[in-house]
Amino acid sequence: MELKELPEAAIPKFREGISLLLARWSALQMAVDNEWGGPNSRTAAFQLASEIFDFFTLSKETLYIDDLEDLLDKAMITLNTDVQDGSIEEVAEKLMVMHEECLEGNYGSVEKLREDVALAVTVRHIEQVANDEDEATINEDISNMILDAPELPQNSNPTQAATNETKTQMMEETDGWVTVASRKSKGRKKVG
Repeated sequence: MELKELPEAAIPKFREGISLLLARWSALQMAVDNEWGGPNSRTAAFQLASEIFDFFTLSKETLYIDDLEDLLDKAMITLNTDVQDGSIEEVAEKLMVMHEECLEGNYGSVEKLREDVALAVTVRHIEQVANDEDEATINEDISNMILDAPELPQNSNPTQAATNETKTQMMEETDGWVTVASRKSKGRKKVG
């Protein structure tokens, strides 16, 4: 049985689909972002995209999903990543479906991935704007706390007082209520 070749028009679409799918594979992206495979982790991810394309286009034998899963698993092992969340099988299945569709001139899977990536970028932008607004609010609150800070006694050391204030909580009793203000920063990691 002779394998069908991708039509010329489908080749760039299929390459794009591979790249888009790998960009959405969180296990791969974590391995690349954290350089679990060393400083060349990003290069290894690009190499994986090329190997996947070759798997589909250079093979003269019937394509089996198990062989594709093995290819993906070996690539992740080179990135020092043991994937046990079922995503290798999921990615392999999506690649097989996308290849079949591209053989027929149907680019629905590629278009869907493109829309998903555009949506993810939009959501990330909205989250960034929200985080920036939250950060501005936090900075404003901190400024207000600084402006509302009690006066230091004449004989105190302002540097020492400021250092003590950042290390400990400042408490002020007002009408039986205790107000606690902290200047400790909360560590956040930005993703994406």
